[in-house]
Amino acid sequence: MSVLTRDEAQTRAKLLDVHRYEIDLDLTHGDELFHSRTAIHFTVRGNQETTDTFVELKPAELRSVTLDGKPLDPDSLTLDENRLPLKDLTAGNHELRIDTTMRYSRTGEGMHRFTDPTDGETYVYTQLFMDDVQRVFPAFDQPDLKAVFELTVKAPEGWTVLANGITEQQDDGSWRAAPTPPISTYLVAAAAGPWHSVRTEHRGLPFGIHCRRSLAPHLDADADEILDTTRACFDRYHEKFEEPYPFDSYDQAFVPEFNAGAMENPGLVTFRDEFVYRSAVTDTERQTRAVVIAHEMAHMWFGDLVTLKWWDDIWLNESFAEYMGYQTLTEATRFTGTWVDFGVTRKGWGYDADQRPSTHPVAPEAVGDTASALLNFDGISYAKGASALRQLVTWLGEKDFLAGINTHFARHKFGNATLADFIDSLASATERDVHAWAESWLRTTGVDTLTPKVTRADDGTYTLTVDHAGSRPHRIAVGLYDPDPGDDGHLVLRDRPELDIPQNTATPVGKRPALLLLNDGDLTYAKIRFDPDSFTTIRDNLSGLPDPLTRATIWNALRDAVRDGELPATAYLDAARAHLPHESDLALVQGVLSFASTQIANRFLTDEDRPAALSTLTTVCRDLIRRTEDGSHPGLRLTAVRHFIDVAAHPDTIAEWLADGTVPGGPELDPELRWRVLGRLAVLGATDETAIAAELESDPSATGQEGAARCRAALPDPDSKRTAWDAMFSHDDSTDLSNYLFTATARGFWQPEQAELVQEYVERYFTDAVTLAARRGPAIADAAGRWAFPAHAVQAHTLHLGEQCLRDADPIPSLRRKLEDQLDDLARALRVRETHSSTD
Repeated sequence: MSVLTRDEAQTRAKLLDVHRYEIDLDLTHGDELFHSRTAIHFTVRGNQETTDTFVELKPAELRSVTLDGKPLDPDSLTLDENRLPLKDLTAGNHELRIDTTMRYSRTGEGMHRFTDPTDGETYVYTQLFMDDVQRVFPAFDQPDLKAVFELTVKAPEGWTVLANGITEQQDDGSWRAAPTPPISTYLVAAAAGPWHSVRTEHRGLPFGIHCRRSLAPHLDADADEILDTTRACFDRYHEKFEEPYPFDSYDQAFVPEFNAGAMENPGLVTFRDEFVYRSAVTDTERQTRAVVIAHEMAHMWFGDLVTLKWWDDIWLNESFAEYMGYQTLTEATRFTGTWVDFGVTRKGWGYDADQRPSTHPVAPEAVGDTASALLNFDGISYAKGASALRQLVTWLGEKDFLAGINTHFARHKFGNATLADFIDSLASATERDVHAWAESWLRTTGVDTLTPKVTRADDGTYTLTVDHAGSRPHRIAVGLYDPDPGDDGHLVLRDRPELDIPQNTATPVGKRPALLLLNDGDLTYAKIRFDPDSFTTIRDNLSGLPDPLTRATIWNALRDAVRDGELPATAYLDAARAHLPHESDLALVQGVLSFASTQIANRFLTDEDRPAALSTLTTVCRDLIRRTEDGSHPGLRLTAVRHFIDVAAHPDTIAEWLADGTVPGGPELDPELRWRVLGRLAVLGATDETAIAAELESDPSATGQEGAARCRAALPDPDSKRTAWDAMFSHDDSTDLSNYLFTATARGFWQPEQAELVQEYVERYFTDAVTLAARRGPAIADAAGRWAFPAHAVQAHTLHLGEQCLRDADPIPSLRRKLEDQLDDLARALRVRETHSSTD
């Protein structure tokens, strides 16, 4: 497939004005194909006699093409990969009509089709991001050729059709959506099926939430919370933004087998339907869902109303929505601790990405084509970009920041904009040099490091200086903490002065604080270190700090120090053992346990040291379970139970839980916990196919199918491994796994406990993954690189095989990027192990 280059897009944008698409989809032709008929109304600019261009499409069959009422010569209907050449166009208005048959997707790209194993009902929905619109209808597919879209859909009887605008069923049974305002091709959306819907109205606009019928009781149970969050964010954005919500309705559809968290289609946001909780969840998970709701709604303005001109400015969409999602949720809802979760989970994603060879600026100078652009949806564009904006607001002030944002909306309403446009809008609202700030923050790569130095003067007072490794300016708060005289082990905040780095070279801090914490409040993006006395205080008193955001900042710093080889991994586990049993913030407990188990126990420690690490984590989880026996912290107890299952080295306790259907004292084992236990028992060789089949019979849902695939792949015998491998990497299109079943199988396959059993597959991976990615495309390539990679095999030989693959096998870009990142993480784990062993 030809990818669109930046130069080609700029040339076509100078040539064309695209006015309107009329799209007619017919979804009544079976479970493999659908019909797509499109009329595109456009104008060719210029004074040349004739000119050439192209339209993109990826049909199963191209049936006919008519230009200005005249059928094109059959000889000219030959596609150049995904491009239909349009030759000898004259200046003026044109109408292009194309009739095609398209293929449904099973990978979450284009028009995805899903049949619910619970009740046999079928659902389809579009995901047209980047260049997948071409799988559904032909288009001049680039973000700066905005147009009005008029959509009609013929669907099976009993289905409801959702779209960007309000839909109505016509006399002939088809569904017609209201015409959109000018939007980009990648934002067009439709979702069809026998949806279960909850509808309401807010501020004169229809609001709706939708899911497949089998999830109806679970959506109904949470409908008030979802709609309350939606209304609260909607109102808060109208307080922040002068431009009102720009579309005619607001629907949120929870759809099956969705690759992303959600997609910001104007008027019809699509979410992965795991956000319709069918099992018990923690309040932090509810907060995560609320953050995603707030994030996608922010896109209605930043991304949909004003859209990037080309994909090098994707950060203008994602960084803004990421920042606004967390900040607005904190301001408008009961979820006031969002920045703690951001600090202990999302921010690490940015730090990790920014230290790999594949890092890039938040705002790259130029992204050459759509394949390259797809790689930039990462921790840089989301977490680092949002952190940069949070620092910008700290430096600029929220009043001036919002004034600049509103100027931006007014200048570029329903149009396209660039980084330069955005910075000019901000600069119009302040005397500060925003252009210089942008150059140092958005055009550079890497993570600065801030290290405190505390010196004692002759009069007994102390002065702070900050060693700044890096080039960016930072405005930070410095927390000065002293022991609480009335509560042994607890600390109290004495003062929190603000510093500008590098301007503030020396800051008096009075008497020596027990803990001096740079970046208290986590307002900038930088790694921080501790002076020796402060580290001693942290080791002894971390859980005694009053603010969870302060504790999150410290845990993140400890995490960074482990990854950099400056802190032994066992020291992190010691801190977890000492302080997690006293922690009450769910996001912190979840974040620390996840890093300790998946990174420290499974990768940073040697095979010989792993059992002791699992034992420590088991003890931490058991302490948390005991602490929560009174029922006062159900979310904390659920988190501890989940991780106890995940790190269990012996099957006895969790097997008893499964047999009894409950953890003593609660919780009862709902489907999620039952599959979790069964998966761990499979790893330990304490269950079999008979038990898995019985569990699947009890839970035949889509989630049950995924649980069974994961458990079967985890069974420790050669036949099970061979079957799982063949399912993932088969060359037979008719047996290809869906995106979700592929991921579930991959997540079960590699297990540290089974390293010897799966050793032969490590080398096979680097051949089979390349072939699979080339055949099935970017979504499966991403899953193969993310989940099917042998991350447990922390060996120099694995690194060598991977480097050889990158050098000789020519994987497609999406797989290449994932492999580059995985291999860099592997090399880091090897360095940490070497450093750790050399200090023992």
